[in-house]
Amino acid sequence: MFSWLARIAWTCWKPVRRYARMSKDDLDDSSLEDPLLWCRSLDKHSYGEFSFAVVQANEVLEDQSQVETGRDATFVGVYDGHGGPDASRFISDHLFLHLMRHAREKGALSEDILRSAFSATEDGFLTLVRRTCGIKPLMAAIGSCCLVGVIWRGTLYVANLGDSRAVIGSLGRSSKIVGEQLNKEHNASLEEVRQELRSLHPNDSHIVVMKHGVWRIKGIIQVSRSIGDAYLKRPEFSLDPTFPRFHLPEPLGRPVLTAEPSVCTRVLQPNDKFIIFASDGLWEHMTNQEAVEIVHNNPRAGIAKRLLKTALSEAARKREMRYDDLKKVEKGVRRFFHDDITIVVIFIDHDLLEKKQPAPELSVKGFIDTVGPSSFNIFKD
Repeated sequence: MFSWLARIAWTCWKPVRRYARMSKDDLDDSSLEDPLLWCRSLDKHSYGEFSFAVVQANEVLEDQSQVETGRDATFVGVYDGHGGPDASRFISDHLFLHLMRHAREKGALSEDILRSAFSATEDGFLTLVRRTCGIKPLMAAIGSCCLVGVIWRGTLYVANLGDSRAVIGSLGRSSKIVGEQLNKEHNASLEEVRQELRSLHPNDSHIVVMKHGVWRIKGIIQVSRSIGDAYLKRPEFSLDPTFPRFHLPEPLGRPVLTAEPSVCTRVLQPNDKFIIFASDGLWEHMTNQEAVEIVHNNPRAGIAKRLLKTALSEAARKREMRYDDLKKVEKGVRRFFHDDITIVVIFIDHDLLEKKQPAPELSVKGFIDTVGPSSFNIFKD
């Protein structure tokens, strides 16, 4: 008989294998319009429906995403990798299981449990880097942003590292849809982040540097929090001058980046209609309000793809191109026009939300036992 962890691992991996084997013929027909774009028009989760879409720009897709859904809970993860896909893939394989384990041990789901799951994932990836960096030194320079959302017992938990974004669409006065960003971003382009870094590193005049018109930490990286990027966290992972892009002229005295997520909790209200989880590639081309208006004013089916195509059309326009021309640009070269982009839109059906409110005395066991019957890892075959 399976242990609880083995049961969860089975229910998580079984659907992932189905997606990994999926051919282009199994995707929504509309995804074939752009060979680097794929999507699911509409599917079901514990509290309603969801839509997702992905577009690849890099030679190897660095974004990974997942939706884990059971009878009483929904988990969403968007992992925007950089330097390679290894960190984002590792997070997709491990973070959800760490969350389940910590929730079971503590008998509760909380912000601290989310932080513990992030910490365990970071420790695991740094162990992998330590084990492999002798063969593959640049593993120390691979990292990933990490955005997670969990809906359980009518409460939404959001945890974030980096510059992906969760935006909730809520009905305001006169039934006008209003977009509200739920998470803090950790990007040196923000004055708040630069001030935080300078206060943490008062003796380092180069902790944030303007380089080619962009604020970068140590002149190298824009995000201040991530999973991975070991060379900016521990001296043992420093890279020598043969890797000039990642070489630090002075030894690392203290970690420059952190894997401590910003976490927020929100009790969902009847006017909260949907949440958009997306990597920063989407938000480079539209505002929070523009995104929620597109979702609110159009049919649910295919809505993530609609958001994605709107962003790609804007990326093409900025280069004085049409989207039809952009679609002909191959992966790798495509990165000069836009980033890998992942979008997951979670619709909230409050009738379902109310029906699935468990009695107050029930423990987190109800969450653990019921997450997993359906699982969707979002990546291309």
